[in-house]
Amino acid sequence: MVTRQTDAKNLIQQIPLLTANTDAAGSELIARVAQWRYAHSSETAWTDALGTALLVAHLQMDAYSVAAALLSGADIMSAPVDEAVRPLILGVSQLENIGQLLGNADKLRRDGHDQVENLRQMLLAMVTDIRVVLIKLAERLQSLRTVMQRNDQAAQQRLAYEVQDLFAPLANRLGVWQIKWEMEDLAYRILEPENYRRIARLLDEKRLDRESYINEVVTRLRSELSREGIAAEVTGRPKHIVSIINKMNRKHLSFEELYDIRAVRILVPELKDCYTALGLVHHLWQPIVGEFDDYIAHPKPNDYRSLHTGVIGPENKALEVQIRTFAMHQHAELGVAAHWRYKEGGGKTDTMIDQMAWLRQILRWKEKNVDNQALADLFRNELFQDRIYVLTPQGHVIDLESGASPVDFAYHVHTDLGHRCRGARVDGVIVPLNTPLKNGQRVEILTVKQGAPSRDWLNPALGYLVTARARAKVRHWFRTEHFAEHVDVGREVLERELRRLRAHDINIDKLAGKLGHARGEEFFAALGRNDIGIHALATAIESLSAQALPVNPPPMRTRAATLLDAQSVWIEGVSGLPVTFAKCCHPAPPSNIVAYITQARGVTVHRRNCPSILRLDVSRQDRLLAASWSDSAQKNLVKLRVEAFDRQGLLRDVSALLTKEKVSVLNVNIESRADMAIMHFQVHAQSTVDRALARIRHLPHVVLAERVDYPENDS
Repeated sequence: MVTRQTDAKNLIQQIPLLTANTDAAGSELIARVAQWRYAHSSETAWTDALGTALLVAHLQMDAYSVAAALLSGADIMSAPVDEAVRPLILGVSQLENIGQLLGNADKLRRDGHDQVENLRQMLLAMVTDIRVVLIKLAERLQSLRTVMQRNDQAAQQRLAYEVQDLFAPLANRLGVWQIKWEMEDLAYRILEPENYRRIARLLDEKRLDRESYINEVVTRLRSELSREGIAAEVTGRPKHIVSIINKMNRKHLSFEELYDIRAVRILVPELKDCYTALGLVHHLWQPIVGEFDDYIAHPKPNDYRSLHTGVIGPENKALEVQIRTFAMHQHAELGVAAHWRYKEGGGKTDTMIDQMAWLRQILRWKEKNVDNQALADLFRNELFQDRIYVLTPQGHVIDLESGASPVDFAYHVHTDLGHRCRGARVDGVIVPLNTPLKNGQRVEILTVKQGAPSRDWLNPALGYLVTARARAKVRHWFRTEHFAEHVDVGREVLERELRRLRAHDINIDKLAGKLGHARGEEFFAALGRNDIGIHALATAIESLSAQALPVNPPPMRTRAATLLDAQSVWIEGVSGLPVTFAKCCHPAPPSNIVAYITQARGVTVHRRNCPSILRLDVSRQDRLLAASWSDSAQKNLVKLRVEAFDRQGLLRDVSALLTKEKVSVLNVNIESRADMAIMHFQVHAQSTVDRALARIRHLPHVVLAERVDYPENDS
């Protein structure tokens, strides 16, 4: 490493290592930046900058990336920064404190895998250029190397946890194996020093023998495969320390029981060559029982395909052999069967798997010297644009759809928090509730003790709710909170349709079942909420309609019948008998009425045109008595006429206003003429009727609201 004692000549000697993958202009840029950083840095800062830049150069990154790595952590105000370098430096700086966003590392791990996973995704979502992620990985590895040389156990552990939980898995997903392996080993060396030294000692004792052994096996396999006419690629598979420890823990094996400390991989051109190579391996060496897996005939759920076998190789030592085609190998490295998902225990969404495979493909394109600006544009436009990752005040990561608002955030955290939400602070600043959130922001919800959602939140044009989860919770609240009101409105809707269609003898329970509701009240509530469309309701009614006789639906308001008593009617020749009003036709002034003497319930009052009376058997017609309304009942009635352009919810709005003004409605009749709705209400005379009419006139689409005189006869 170059130190403060190294002269300028030695500095210049390092530049070819940094510029191996660049043209003359890139080499000149890197040399200029390196000399500036060397002159303006402490020994430690320069060592870290140079180490990071060498790692980035080793990844075959472009000159801008190497220059950005050299300037990482520096004050760039006076630095010779090219305009193409500045966004990379700012991107790396933005991620500088990513590990501290969630606070205490122990708390993060207690919160579980999802929190760690969300943080990894948030890191990727916060950047607009993949080179920023790779530079950051190199910088974290260099920091890990440096902290190993310092006697600061707290700093070592903090960085090791950050690398182990966040950066090593990201390096693994991106296929940056050389960084991933060293990160994992150094972090484990800090966190589990005794176990690390034990495994390292066992490996050191066997390294030379193992390397010699693998070389012998590779040479033998190449020769045998060539003799069979198979153009195969055979390589040894080195195992790093953490990989060995993980396998020992996962399979509960001792070091001596691991058979894949010695391992080779065979890549062949065609599928048939896989089984030919397998037969050759099993012919050369004895297979180990239970250590053969055919993931070609039976791929893993993630579509990973390969042949795995364990054999007793030369010198009677266990050997693992993997066999796959070149295409299968590429798919395993880049496709949805990415090795990282298997290693990390699954649990990722298909979208996330595809995104990681896409990132790996970008790395392959980079190696082919594709234009770096094009890569940056692809990354910015195609990846992670459908999700954002924001933080709670306690540091939990919340994964939301892109464009989500503070209200979406509140409902994601807890349903009650969403209901009581009245304001929000984003990064300490109060913002409107329909403000779109951005990656990495910290969100605090301001609440009231008792609250309810606003209907405006369900208006998509206002932008309060983006996520389906939050919308569903708001809708559910309105369904349950105003159930009784919706039932009343639903009864009115049904009555209107039954009258309009002249439907007869409709069984309400059957009608409800036909439209997907088990109980009548749930059916009425669904009608009142407009969950059931008028066309669907009309179709169901017509399919159940059986006769030409009219049928009366349940009363719009059950309390209307209780307003009439025995004093409301005069019945010929009857005195002292109980008087009831028929539920089949719901008689009310000023309709013509008739009384019927029952066997056990006294006298029942019906409308004269009631179907029950019209169908009455001749032998029982002598029980009919003349009846009429009393003067007091007639005087207390008012008839209202409302005309309006028909619209959804019109009857509901008028009825709700009458209820609010405490106007008791006895009956309602609705006519449809072209695009007009004409509503006739029978109500009790009250002081609030005129005020109710005045308010009805101000409802949308209403053109007339007035009292009308009763006709002399009402059939």
